[in-house]
Amino acid sequence: IPRRTAASRVTWRRSLSSLGSFATIDPKRLSAANPHRCPNLLGGEWNFPARTSPVIDPLNGEVFMQVADTSREEIKPFVESLKGVPKSGLHNPFKNNERYLLYGDVSHRAASMMREKEVEDFFTHLIQRVAPKSDAQARGEFVVTRRFLENFGGDQVRFLARSFGVPGDHGGQFSAGHRWPYGPCALVTPFNFPLEIPLLQLMGALYMGNKVVLKGDSKNSVVMEQMIRLLHACGMPKRDVDLLHALDGGVMHALLLEAQPRMTLFTGSSRVAELLARDLHGRCKVEDAGFDWKILGPDVGDVDYVAWTADQDAYAYSGQKCSAQSIMFMHDKWVEAGLEAKLASLAARRRLEDLTVGPVLTVPNERIEAHIAALLTSVSGARVAFGGRRLSGERAAKIPSCYGSFEPTAVFVPLESMLASEAAFKLCTTEIFGPFQILTSFGDAELPQVLEACERMDHHLTAALVSNDPLFQNQVLGATVNGTTYVGRRARTTGAPQNHWFGPAGDPRGAGIGTPEAIQLVWSCHREVISDEGPVAKGWVTPEPS
Repeated sequence: IPRRTAASRVTWRRSLSSLGSFATIDPKRLSAANPHRCPNLLGGEWNFPARTSPVIDPLNGEVFMQVADTSREEIKPFVESLKGVPKSGLHNPFKNNERYLLYGDVSHRAASMMREKEVEDFFTHLIQRVAPKSDAQARGEFVVTRRFLENFGGDQVRFLARSFGVPGDHGGQFSAGHRWPYGPCALVTPFNFPLEIPLLQLMGALYMGNKVVLKGDSKNSVVMEQMIRLLHACGMPKRDVDLLHALDGGVMHALLLEAQPRMTLFTGSSRVAELLARDLHGRCKVEDAGFDWKILGPDVGDVDYVAWTADQDAYAYSGQKCSAQSIMFMHDKWVEAGLEAKLASLAARRRLEDLTVGPVLTVPNERIEAHIAALLTSVSGARVAFGGRRLSGERAAKIPSCYGSFEPTAVFVPLESMLASEAAFKLCTTEIFGPFQILTSFGDAELPQVLEACERMDHHLTAALVSNDPLFQNQVLGATVNGTTYVGRRARTTGAPQNHWFGPAGDPRGAGIGTPEAIQLVWSCHREVISDEGPVAKGWVTPEPS
């Protein structure tokens, strides 16, 4: 056995003390020959229901995980776990205040552990195995998550519950507004960001004093299983979070209807969001789909940079971001500058080998092809700008047929044709959650038509206004509503960092993520406590009734 150097011994010990404290899987060895079993977490104990179900490797179709598959008959303990939480939460400004400090410590310890390269590599590779994206995309997701935890170390958790006071009408009267937890809560998150979205929302809920049952996508909820184990190792109370796996979406729906959590946060499709809002009688917040637009204004410049940003916005992680660029309105001057050809050239660089393009986990090839065909046959002047074919080669052939494997694709549609009828507009603004976007162009006189299109869209998550012209900026910003809007030459549609609000606008159910304001909005409500202690004036007598 070769002798370790002093430096290697330190590295080995750090790896043992960090990964060894929580990890139960080796992402690099995860395969059909070395599968992982992913359990539920209930009442602080990891356990399996009567049945597990196979999860296939999105890169080759082999079964590489068995995930707990909870049935409707097995949800009662989860229901009872939620119902055992009071409406006043696990902590609030008057109760168990030390838990604010505890979660500040947990965040600090977790962020410190995540600073270790072994831990960063572990989660980066695990994300890539179950949600295939490039190293830069997977590592970026991890870094945003770590920075979020760094932001809420120390006293920052109790600062989230900061109260305010107002003097009353007379001596001894004082009103104070407090941020109050909901108590029993539920969190339902999607497949595309298996670490960032669930972790940021989960910690926000816990910071404010809630207990949470978490349901992610079973295809890759192993990432949060491992993250929760890390949080346990950093001191998080094990009973604060229950983790449920179920391949049948109806299981979580049944749990929500029976347990009736005081607040449910759902991130995912608009169809499911509407269903939950109805069945939960509005006791929910949603961050649903977005058909996200980008407008390139009349001031052309930095063409290569703008083209690169557009390529990243539309095709990074094969377009599987709720903030992905869905449609780009190009001023005619950008068309004259050759932007479309630059976009085609950039898209052609993407390769399955480095996962800059990869499996599309919710949209099969047949649906993408049918959508392209419908555009070409139903919308006058529509044409395939580039792409339009399935990925080819030995690696692409191994991707399971239930998943998509498609080239980065753009279809150009004349603006006039898109607006010609309701059917044409609906078709052109149908979201394809994959490497697909609509391109169109406009002249100076057609900006009102561009703004009409933005007004007619149903969902308003992200947007980008690529222009440094302040008058043009004001005209567009004043007529639109998207909750996260980037403005300027470097504007993008994608990007959900920890340093600014990310969420939709124009919907009272809209949820944000990442910032103190988002956490307070989503995971707490307002409670006013009015103190009125006197003294009662000397000589006071009972007045006449009023």
